[in-house]
Amino acid sequence: MTQKGFYYDQTTCIGCKACQVACKDKNDLDMGVRYRRVYDVEVGKFPKPHRLHFSISCNHCDKPKCVENCPTGALYKREEDGIVIHDYDKCIGCRLCTWSCPYGAPQYKEEEGKAGKCDGCSDLIAKGENPACVDACVMRCLNFGDIETLRQKQGQNADGNGLPNSEVTKPNIVITIKSV
Repeated sequence: MTQKGFYYDQTTCIGCKACQVACKDKNDLDMGVRYRRVYDVEVGKFPKPHRLHFSISCNHCDKPKCVENCPTGALYKREEDGIVIHDYDKCIGCRLCTWSCPYGAPQYKEEEGKAGKCDGCSDLIAKGENPACVDACVMRCLNFGDIETLRQKQGQNADGNGLPNSEVTKPNIVITIKSV
């Protein structure tokens, strides 16, 4: 199995949220539901405070808590590429996935009474294209591909400002962190 994952370069992100908007548009998401989220993180202290941006979606973890705690099997890890998929028809809307994921990837859709999440734009990947968020990034700080290739090229770091310890779920993301 080839494990797919994301690379995110915090040093070049300007917090424009184009990735977030592209994801919402691609997935036709209602107000408040965001499969990719961009957060502002304030760091430092007077007289040198600083604002960082952080873009995150599902990390298609090696040990996904959402899959582990889903009582119906609506969430599963695809064998061919390791992407965590949500089977909408099996979802009962119990929200265990939303409470289990330390990254907040599964999102509850109030009007539908079910959850949903990033699937890495599986339909686009199947056609050899990038996820919508990657192509929308104006600063080119997002990338998607074979996680081992990304790690060889960008390093092993999967921990960032405000994120849980990567040992919990073994996320398939590589992050270049901005030093402050």
